Amino acid sequence: MASTEESLRKSLQSLLSASGSDSRDAFRQSVVNTLERRLFYIPSFKIYCGVAGFYDYGPPGCAVKSNVLSFWRQHFVLEENMLEVDCPCVTPEVVLKASGHVEKFTDLMVKDEKTGTCYRADHLLKDYCNEKLQKDLTLSSDKAAELKHVLAMLDDFSSQELGAKIKEYGITAPETKNPLSHPYPFNLMFQTSIGPSGLAPGFMRPETAQGIFVNFKDLYYYNGNKLPFAAAQIGQAFRNEISPRQGLLRVREFTLAEIEHFVDPEDKSHPKYAEVADLEFLMFPREEQMSGQSAKRIRLREAVSKGIVNNETLGYFIGRVYLFLMRLGIDKDRLRFRQHLANEMAHYAADCWDAEIECSYGWIECVGIADRSAYDLHAHSEKSGVPLVAHEKFSEPKELEKLVITPIKKELGLAFKGSQKMVVEALEAMREKEALDMKAALESKGEVEFEVCTLGETVTINKSMVSIHMEKKKEHQRVFTPSVIEPSFGIGRIIYCLFEHTFYTRQSKAGDEQLNVFRFPSLVAPIKCTVFPLVQNQKFEEVAKLISKSLTAAGISHKIDITGTSIGKRYARTDELGVPFAVTVDSTTSVTIRERDSKDQVRVDVEEAASVIREVTEGQRTWEDVWSTFPHHSSTATDD
Repeated sequence: MASTEESLRKSLQSLLSASGSDSRDAFRQSVVNTLERRLFYIPSFKIYCGVAGFYDYGPPGCAVKSNVLSFWRQHFVLEENMLEVDCPCVTPEVVLKASGHVEKFTDLMVKDEKTGTCYRADHLLKDYCNEKLQKDLTLSSDKAAELKHVLAMLDDFSSQELGAKIKEYGITAPETKNPLSHPYPFNLMFQTSIGPSGLAPGFMRPETAQGIFVNFKDLYYYNGNKLPFAAAQIGQAFRNEISPRQGLLRVREFTLAEIEHFVDPEDKSHPKYAEVADLEFLMFPREEQMSGQSAKRIRLREAVSKGIVNNETLGYFIGRVYLFLMRLGIDKDRLRFRQHLANEMAHYAADCWDAEIECSYGWIECVGIADRSAYDLHAHSEKSGVPLVAHEKFSEPKELEKLVITPIKKELGLAFKGSQKMVVEALEAMREKEALDMKAALESKGEVEFEVCTLGETVTINKSMVSIHMEKKKEHQRVFTPSVIEPSFGIGRIIYCLFEHTFYTRQSKAGDEQLNVFRFPSLVAPIKCTVFPLVQNQKFEEVAKLISKSLTAAGISHKIDITGTSIGKRYARTDELGVPFAVTVDSTTSVTIRERDSKDQVRVDVEEAASVIREVTEGQRTWEDVWSTFPHHSSTATDD
C-alpha cells in the first residue's frame, strides 16, 4: 500500500519526461477535458463564446482554491503572526507612478500588419527557438547554441534587439503567416477613472503589494513600532495580457497571495531559520544556469552559508515555501528554486528566487521570493512626502554623522504659498544620494528642478530655499528604511500545476475503459468523503443520512449519493473529483470506508465512521494507521 503513491508518481513522471511533445499535449488535454467536464473551471462568458484570459471556477474548483488559501493562511499568516490586510483593487494613478508601474509595467508587442492581431514579441521568439530546438533534427550545434543563448537573454532584449531577431529568423504571425510590425511597449494595466468627473485616473491593481507598502506607517505602529514583522494580503490582481494562453497559467484576472516581511537591512537573520536549514531540494543558482548545468539538490544551510542565497530571512521563506508546496501535493522532483539571472534582476533587488513547478507546459514560475531591499518604501516616501521609516533606540547616545535637510519655510512660503507644505515634505523625504546631488547642483548652478509628486509637477528650488549638509550629532536612536523580503504566490498557477501533478488514469475492473483520478491530499480535496448506500434501501438510506449529519457537525465537506447507480460507477465519479474517502453503507450496524488510490477498504461501526473520517482528513491519523486498526473488507460486490 505504501508504494501506491510512489508508483503513480513515477508513472506520471515517465509520461511527461520520456514522451515527446505530442504525448505531453495529449496528457494536458486529458486533464483539461476532465477539469472542464467536472466543472473545476470553465472559460468565462462561455455562452457568448468567451473572452481570452478569463475563467470561472466551478464548485469543485472553488473548494480546491478555498482549501489552498485556507492552508496558506494557516502555514504563513498564523505561523508567523502576520498582519493580514485587505486593500482596494482600484488604485490611484499617483501610487502606481511612485511604484514605477505606470512607466515600466510593459511588455513588447507586435501586430499582424494585415489583421491587426496582437502578440507578445518575446513569446513568438521563445516559441520559435523552442520548436527549432525540439523538432529540427538538422540543426547544427552552433545554431542550437545560438538559440539557447537567445532564450537565456530574452528578458534582457530591447525592442530593437527583439525586432532584429524576429526579422532575422523570419518569424511571422502564427495564424496568417503575415508580416509583423516592429515591437513596441504596451502597458499591461487596466486603466479606469475614479469618480464621475473622469479627472482622477486610476488602474486596476497589477499586484497586491502596493496596498501594504502605503500602509507601512500604520502597520508599524500597530505592531508596537517593532521590527521585524510581516504583512500579508490575498486578493485579485489584473493584467491586460497581450495574448493570454496556457489556461490558468496566463490570465487577465487572477488571485495573488503576497507577503511583505519588513526587516532591518543591517540584520537579516531569522529566529526560526534553524527549523528549515536542513531541508534539501532542487536549487538552480545563476552560476549553474550560465554554465549550462542542471538544477541540483542543495541543503538550504549550505546555500545560505556560501552566499548562494543572500541572507537567512530569504532562505527561511524559501524553505517555508518548499514545505507549503509539498503539503499541497506538488511532486518534489518537479519543483525547483531558480535564482534570477543578472539580466532578470531589478537594479534595487539584493536577491530573487522563483519556485518553478514542472508541468506539461514546461517549468512554470509559481512563487517569487525576492529581497527587494528598501526600494518600495523609499519610492513611496519620496512621492508622498510621508517618511516610511523604522526606529532603533540606543541604550546610550551615539555620535553619528548625519545628513541634515532643513527647508527654509519662509522662502518656500513666498515662492509656493499654499503648496509650501507639500514641497517641504518632499524635500524632507529625499534619500541621501538625491539630497547630496541637489546640494552639488545648488552649489554649482544656484537652482535645481525638483519633482513634487503630491503636486503632480516639477518645481524650481534655489539655494535660499533649503540647507543640506552633513553634521555630527549625538543620536538617541537610529532612523532607517526597512528592507522587504517578498514571497508572492500565483494561486491559479499553483492550482493548475497541482491538477496535473495529481491526475492519473487507471483501468476499470472490466478493463474496457480508462478511469480518471485526481489524487488530491485530504488537505486540498474539494470534498473529503462521499456516503453511499450500497443499494436503494430505506434502512441503509437512514444510516447514510445519520452519518452525513455527523460529518456536517464535524465540519467535514461530503456528498451523499442515494441514486440507484452501481457502486462502481459512483466510486469512479467521485475518484474523478479527487474525493479521498468513501463510506459505503451495506448494513445498519457497520459500514466500509474506502481509500481512493489503493481502493483498500476497512469496516467500522456506524457510530465511529464520522470520527474516523474526521481524524484521517484532518491529519490526526494516517490511512496506514486506520488500515492497521480496523478489520479489512473485501467484496466483489463493492469493487470498482
